[in-house]
Amino acid sequence: MASAAQLVVITGGSQGIGRALVHCFLREGFAVATCARSGPNLAELQAAMSEQFPMATLHVLPADLSRAADCQQFAEFVLALGLPLAALVNNAGAFVPGRFQDEPADGSRLREVLAVNLLSAYDVTRALLPTLLGQGRGHIFTICSTASLMPYPSGGSYGVAKFALLGFTKTLREEVKTQGLRVTAVLPGATLTRSWEGVGMPAERFIDPLDVAEAVLSAFRLSPQAVVEEILIRPQLGDVL
Repeated sequence: MASAAQLVVITGGSQGIGRALVHCFLREGFAVATCARSGPNLAELQAAMSEQFPMATLHVLPADLSRAADCQQFAEFVLALGLPLAALVNNAGAFVPGRFQDEPADGSRLREVLAVNLLSAYDVTRALLPTLLGQGRGHIFTICSTASLMPYPSGGSYGVAKFALLGFTKTLREEVKTQGLRVTAVLPGATLTRSWEGVGMPAERFIDPLDVAEAVLSAFRLSPQAVVEEILIRPQLGDVL
């Protein structure tokens, strides 16, 4: 078990992959700080985790990370806890399918999708990076997507944002790898989250969010001289298009 004196930061932790990540790291004895747009969802998360892990420490803050000011506020909240940062998991994001030709002509869709899927990770990472570099250790994860690797017919602006997020992750790794920080891109295919509600497909056709979280935890557990650069996970029967 880890020491609760170490903090794992997970953005977008109230549901889906984020919630599974919160569960796994609390189970392992880490203190966790997370955020989400919905205050009630965070309160429900805190109550559920407290029931499962009575000795766990979970810090929550309502924040909309598509806004730079909220990213900064969340980073300040994290730093004010005064705990060593064991890991940062940039999980916040939103799945918005659609074709370029059907998006608003003013370009607002791309800007919105970039804000939540790319700039949130950039802003939170940038705000916490001085502390991580000062420690000389820590692990940064970005939850990308198989859409970061291959285009889909209805990928639109979402696909652009996820391609860019993988590029950000690769560039960050090259920048900090000699400074004691590990950086990992996580690329899950269709995962059983609210994004896929109503599609009428059986649950076993999707990845369980807990499988993604366990893969992140396994990469995190490696010794400091090794890094898993990318974790690619797909449903056993292949992509859901």
